[in-house]
Amino acid sequence: ATPQYNSPRTMAASSLYSTAIAATFVLLFILRHDAYAFQSASKILNERRYAALLSTSSIRLATDGDTIDSMFGPRVDDGEDEVLYTDGDSDSDWGAPSSSAEPKKGKSTSRWGSLNPKIKERIVKEAQERAIRNKKRREPAEAKKRRLYSQYREMQKKSKFERYVTREKPTHDKSRTMLADLNPGETVPGRVISLTNFGAYVDIGSEVDGLLHVSQISRDEFVDHPRKFLSPGDDIEVRIVRMDPSAKKLQLTMLPEEVLNEENVMNKHMIDEDEDDRIQLDEIEVDDELWGEIRRVTDYGAYIELGAVVRGFMHFMDHPLFGEVKGAHPKEFMRVGDRVRVWVMDVDVTQKRIKLTANRPSGLPGPRREVKWI
Repeated sequence: ATPQYNSPRTMAASSLYSTAIAATFVLLFILRHDAYAFQSASKILNERRYAALLSTSSIRLATDGDTIDSMFGPRVDDGEDEVLYTDGDSDSDWGAPSSSAEPKKGKSTSRWGSLNPKIKERIVKEAQERAIRNKKRREPAEAKKRRLYSQYREMQKKSKFERYVTREKPTHDKSRTMLADLNPGETVPGRVISLTNFGAYVDIGSEVDGLLHVSQISRDEFVDHPRKFLSPGDDIEVRIVRMDPSAKKLQLTMLPEEVLNEENVMNKHMIDEDEDDRIQLDEIEVDDELWGEIRRVTDYGAYIELGAVVRGFMHFMDHPLFGEVKGAHPKEFMRVGDRVRVWVMDVDVTQKRIKLTANRPSGLPGPRREVKWI
């Protein structure tokens, strides 16, 4: 069956739809009219307020015939205007105060000005040092290496310059004394030129500098390095031990005369002239029994004359009397000139050294005992 478009139900629905559309248009028209009316009322209110403000104050609109004095009243200053900025000013000075304007002092400026000058100087110095440290932290490794090496070279030059000692006579001066004109045992003044691990070189006015060995500086205490007693530039008195003009060598000592006589230092080299009659190192073996005389006592032991090409050394702990008196110095139980019986502990042919002991080795056979029956 065909739909019935003109039925009463359809006609009622169509009428209701038309009524809703009409009501919507009416509502939109009313809202638009109210908004326009509100805007018109606000505009009128603002115009009234502006007119009231002009009428109750000195502010008014400028006209063609108005001047500055007529609008703002007469001037109360000297009549000169201060120019803050003109077209001729450079861009870099824009915003900077004029030269005539005095700077305003704030809290920080007044506080800095009231500080003590010494405190200011210290603050500035600390800030500079801190900036240098920060710069070094950012320094590349290669640049830091070069900088440290240059500082090391400068310190080396400075140290070498400080160690330089001025001589009274140049080394090439012809007025210097020849070695052949010196006499052993003579006491002469000298000046320390340089220090080494084994001694000091002293200028006594001769053609060469004399060597003062560490063993010839003091007997009161052990001398491990000459800088413990001497410094470059010191003026000292030394005694000539021996000289060799052909080899250009000069040996000196600072020991007193009684010590030199006890240790036979002055005649030691004369005794060694004929070494064929003395015992050679290759003829000495370990555990050999020898007799000798103590010639020198140190903090560590004693040097003993054995009749060999070199003197033997005996440590103080290898002496039989060691330990009887606790803390006793070796000089208390070992004296220069004492004859002792010793045994060889070691022989170093390369360094020409003989190590001795006064205790009989346990590996040696004991004395033979014979029993006689009656």
